[in-house]
Amino acid sequence: MSILIKSAKIIDASSKFNGKTKDIFIKQGIIQEIADNIVKKSAKEINLDNLHVSQGWLDSCVCFGEPGLEERETIENGSRTACLSGFTDIILNSNTLPVIDSKADVIYVKSKNNNKALKIHPLGALTLKSEGSEMAELHEMFESGAVGFYDYKMSVKNPNLLKTALQYVQHFDGLIMTFPFEKSICQNGQMNEGEISTLYGLEGIPSLSEEITLERDLKILEYTGGKLFIPTISTSKSVELIKNAKRKGLQIITSVSINNIFFNEKKLINFDTRFKVLPPLRSEEDRLILVNALSEGIIDFCTSDHCPIDIDNKKTDFKNSLFGATGLESIFGALNSLYKTEKVIEILTRKKDLFGIKNEVIDVGSKACITLFNPKNKYIFTKSHVRSKSKNASFINSEIKGKVYGVINNGCIVLDE
Repeated sequence: MSILIKSAKIIDASSKFNGKTKDIFIKQGIIQEIADNIVKKSAKEINLDNLHVSQGWLDSCVCFGEPGLEERETIENGSRTACLSGFTDIILNSNTLPVIDSKADVIYVKSKNNNKALKIHPLGALTLKSEGSEMAELHEMFESGAVGFYDYKMSVKNPNLLKTALQYVQHFDGLIMTFPFEKSICQNGQMNEGEISTLYGLEGIPSLSEEITLERDLKILEYTGGKLFIPTISTSKSVELIKNAKRKGLQIITSVSINNIFFNEKKLINFDTRFKVLPPLRSEEDRLILVNALSEGIIDFCTSDHCPIDIDNKKTDFKNSLFGATGLESIFGALNSLYKTEKVIEILTRKKDLFGIKNEVIDVGSKACITLFNPKNKYIFTKSHVRSKSKNASFINSEIKGKVYGVINNGCIVLDE
């Protein structure tokens, strides 16, 4: 297929065309020409309002439901949702039913993706069934395409298991991920321990539950060497711990959820379960420090932390509602409301190499892996914008800025025109 993108402003700091408005001609998935006023009568022409393009985006923490929880999300619909949200690559969590903890499971997930415009990079569970007791077959999963190992939203209870895993995966450059959360401190925690939890008499989730685990895991990493990914930190003290670890030269990678840099704990005043997420929404002081840390690169990734949950398990009484919110469809508009567009694109495209993903510079001869968007469109995000099968979107009724048109990747187009 031949594709002609008309009058697109290129946002790609690594490209000589950065900041310029050009036509882009693509044939058989490769950029053939970048110039003014290209004419190709046989090509599919894309001409959209205030069109901007960048390298394809990466989301480092996405959940679907398949296999086993298809009522929440399928791989087919989730993949299309990701593309229409601007993503060409996603890191897919292992929290399915059964958990992705074997070579066969990894192969199954990869085989179910028929969307050529999206590359799914699956995570395998760190322990069998994500139960925390016995290490899963990490090398076999790695050989089958798993890009890391993570018991979703769980810390590693046994410090010796984490030590052993960090040492073991260094033999094949594997990546261990562990969530910083000591649940024993807050067995029935519902929201951040603070002003709102005190007001309503609900058990809170203190910052300590995150920081004590993070501090332990960093000490283990310092002992073992290797690299460790800590997903979705949420407190100012955690930022300081990560900053100090990086200064020491530790290979520590971390992310933040879009929920934790856009909202604070006051969103829970009305017990709206859409804002019941993990890590919980913290104080405004925490939020502002996270915003700055992401901009400075202390925090490496911002994720949608996309977690579809069916209505029966989400829209119920607050205590029984499951943690999690969808966010693929809103992350660009939310980030673009907090930072300049150039910074947003840098955040969404940086450090892909951690997962073995190549940066495809927008230049002649490069593979066309491109996201198309309009950064100026300001609007109220509504339920009609949610393409996920589950509708537990935290951003409903929030004003955000920027419309995603879709992606071009591997010679395929997925567009919302």
